[in-house]
Amino acid sequence: MAKTSFFSTLGITTSGLLCLLQVTAASQERRGVISHPPLLDIVLPDTANQQVAVYEVEYVPGGMNPRHLHPAAITFHVVSGTGVWQEEGKPPVTLRAGDSLFVPAGTIHAHWNPSATERLRFVEFIVAEKDKGRSIPRP
Repeated sequence: MAKTSFFSTLGITTSGLLCLLQVTAASQERRGVISHPPLLDIVLPDTANQQVAVYEVEYVPGGMNPRHLHPAAITFHVVSGTGVWQEEGKPPVTLRAGDSLFVPAGTIHAHWNPSATERLRFVEFIVAEKDKGRSIPRP
């Protein structure tokens, strides 16, 4: 009796599996994100190096920021369009213009624009130790 792999029983060839892995890896790349300079970036007076940063972010249709985390808590507020945020281990949450979401420090998450036609614009609010609030990619 010939040995068969799990993938061959599903009808997936080695080349097909490699192609699937390449598509999956490519889908985990940050894409379609139009970066903007911060709207606000100040060190809070009378603090031990605490910084407040506010960024306006825009995603083209289909744009995404794959799995990442922030060393500080972050609040997202959707200005226009519809976006999806997903924290690791939780179901995705859809946010529309006017909606906000708080993500605790260190939470691995991803967010993307599911629209094929409309842009997504949102604002990120970060309060953190100076230069410690931006995202850190995760595989």
